[in-house]
Amino acid sequence: MASRKRAAFADWDYWGRPVPGFGDAHARVLVVGLAPGAHGSNRTGRQFTGDASGRFLFPALHRAGFATTGAATDRHDGLQLRGLYITAAARCVPPDNKPTPAELDRCQPFLERELALIQPKVIACLGRVAFDRVRRILRAQQNDDPRAARALDTARFKHGAVTALANGQWLICSYHPSQQNTLTGRLTPAMYDRIWVKARRLAEGT
Repeated sequence: MASRKRAAFADWDYWGRPVPGFGDAHARVLVVGLAPGAHGSNRTGRQFTGDASGRFLFPALHRAGFATTGAATDRHDGLQLRGLYITAAARCVPPDNKPTPAELDRCQPFLERELALIQPKVIACLGRVAFDRVRRILRAQQNDDPRAARALDTARFKHGAVTALANGQWLICSYHPSQQNTLTGRLTPAMYDRIWVKARRLAEGT
């Protein structure tokens, strides 16, 4: 996909590789998106950076105090995340922005490792694909804990839904900040702000 540049970015040297997660290594909130955008993350090399989804996400994170600025243009723009880490279910640009189950399976070990290393208090899933993948990972870890398994089995994706997990973690759902949702009014700035206020309160135990 890096060889198929958009005209506006014809002079860019696209990242064109798997896009890693980034943010605060001691984050209490971990955000899981879908996959890199063809001319956003795939171009800049940083999650949600340089595309319409990021232009909706980062201002909301800034308003909630998770980001030092609301503008994300490239890896060297100075933006820093505080108490929050961003990653994705798929690490490379998928065809038609729809990662296949096989691609998600190949990328899953990276997400598993991030969850294990960061041990977030709150996991915020942006979209149903991210939610299903996170729930699958967590569910596999709870085979010996019926109460924890039951909480995950009954969890359903719905914007704003919050699930209390048996290990003290919280799972929160949000619509993905794609233009399909933001331009149609399915996801508004006010709706999105409430997600991040809720995530902060859960992370802080307030």
